[in-house]
Amino acid sequence: MGADRKRAARRHGPGRAAAFAACGAVLLAGCASMPDSGDLRGVESTPRQDAQVRVFAVPPHEDASYSEIVTGFLEALTSDDPDYEIARKYLTPQASAKWHPLRSTTVLADGPGAQPDRLSREETDSLSYTLTGTRVATVDAEQSYAPADGDYRESMHLARDRKTRQWRIDVPPRGVVMGRSDFQRNYLSVDRYYFATDTGAGTAPHTAAVADPVYVRRNVDPVTEAVRSLLRGPTRWLDPVVRSSFPTGTALRASESLTPDDQNKLTVPLNGKAARVGVDKCREMAAQLLFTLQNLTPTMDEVELRAGDRQLCHLTAEDAEDIAVRGSVKRADYLYFLNDKHRLVRLAAATDDTEPTPVPGALGEDVQLGSAAVSRDEDMAAGVGLDGKNLYVGALVSGGPLGEPELTSAGPSAGKRLSAPSWDAQGDLWVADRDPGKPRLLLLKKGVDDPVEVKTPPGLEGRIESVRVAADGVRVALVVKDGEKSSLLIGRIERGDDGGPGDGSGVSVHELRSATPELEEVTAMSWAGDSRLVVVGREKDGVQTMRYVQVDGSTPEGPAPAALSGVKEITASEDARLPLVGYSEDGIVRLSSGAQWQKIVTDGTAPVYPG
Repeated sequence: MGADRKRAARRHGPGRAAAFAACGAVLLAGCASMPDSGDLRGVESTPRQDAQVRVFAVPPHEDASYSEIVTGFLEALTSDDPDYEIARKYLTPQASAKWHPLRSTTVLADGPGAQPDRLSREETDSLSYTLTGTRVATVDAEQSYAPADGDYRESMHLARDRKTRQWRIDVPPRGVVMGRSDFQRNYLSVDRYYFATDTGAGTAPHTAAVADPVYVRRNVDPVTEAVRSLLRGPTRWLDPVVRSSFPTGTALRASESLTPDDQNKLTVPLNGKAARVGVDKCREMAAQLLFTLQNLTPTMDEVELRAGDRQLCHLTAEDAEDIAVRGSVKRADYLYFLNDKHRLVRLAAATDDTEPTPVPGALGEDVQLGSAAVSRDEDMAAGVGLDGKNLYVGALVSGGPLGEPELTSAGPSAGKRLSAPSWDAQGDLWVADRDPGKPRLLLLKKGVDDPVEVKTPPGLEGRIESVRVAADGVRVALVVKDGEKSSLLIGRIERGDDGGPGDGSGVSVHELRSATPELEEVTAMSWAGDSRLVVVGREKDGVQTMRYVQVDGSTPEGPAPAALSGVKEITASEDARLPLVGYSEDGIVRLSSGAQWQKIVTDGTAPVYPG
């Protein structure tokens, strides 16, 4: 296997680790050797294999050359060897004891090239290699993905045993290193679920379930590994705003491998740390497991938790939805947009209707709008006037009056005034004031209190152009413009005690991280799942593109949305059953699963789902 590394070897020419062809449907690694001398001919890279193909490494053969040791070790890193036992056979015993492959994975664009620092025809018992490549991402000990860039350069040393005369690696690279396509074949993103510590999801139940994506190895017992990862607790980035119902120290009973039975029920045996939990707490634990494992096995319908020989509780998938709410399962009633008269109108979300009706209340009748947002319970709406200057809030009830603006921007033009607003899970309203003289991120409690400034991380470069709060209420997506570049950043929302005037009522955004490092310009975005967004943007010197991205900056599996020209705005629901809707040069259009883009209306702008 190791297709990426083979491309790197061929690109770097003689002296680099050579590629080999696949020699079977299962044993794909270590099937050929690298010559010690002579010309290295180009070898066609192995195409990316189907995700269901299992890849097994082979140990070094007797009297393997140093080049074969390097090749075999790097190939073994891309195999489905559960504990990297075969890779360790390429190391000295001392190096194996100090090597910790699970602490980090470095992902390179084309896989590592391997260049001997000193290649001599004379006998030698010591040799150094330098591994090189272009960084794409890293996965840390928490299994958390983070985009990376720049050159990769890592030393590796080999030694030949004086008695056995066998080459082995005595200084391996840190962790695991592989190319991007090998990473995509080997690893799978899984959303683990925890509970928001600041409750209030807008509707009962009041606890919001928050997705925390990590990467597990696709073909190495992913169900068991996902459970172990869940039990270890949330990632450091998310930990300040979520909680787990599993008691500290809870773990699977030793050597347990988890498999659902033929009734789609999974029995999870836990250690003694969970033995004394009450029924309510146990049901929360089971809900976390069900939410997490339905990523991997969508048909899983029930979880039973046990400690020792005693059943703690059991929970069905249907009952889990009564314990916590996920944005991805809460279906919106309506799609909203502005008609040709700049009034707020709506369509039933789960239909093919093309005849919108005005929303009840003043925002559907009395004011021309440039953008709008509807609360997640669909009881309230907010709209920014056509000139971007004023923010209005009103109830979606017949005869509801239009009050005075809740907020006014002093920006010099519409594009430098108020952004489109966004409602969070607690019924609070967010908006960015893009006034160059006083750019701010603002929050209106319940949409009607005095606006207060939300604290953002010190040193944030650029001006916030747009804001979208996730359904869980603890993550926010911001498009930030800095010079000619605009980036999509994901931040963590923390809510402390209410402070004094100007303190933002204790609400702040922390640890912004990029979700679109490859895009030079982001022009539109929307949440499209519990940990996924849809983004419209452009790479450097590229054309406009639409894609899905994960909150951690990785690319989710599955196809990108069908191409759509001239996209100006985009909206999606966290519920994937609802169509993607855009505002393009053709008007308001929608894209249902398995279909092509279809026009809703020619004259319309600013489509939004609740939120």
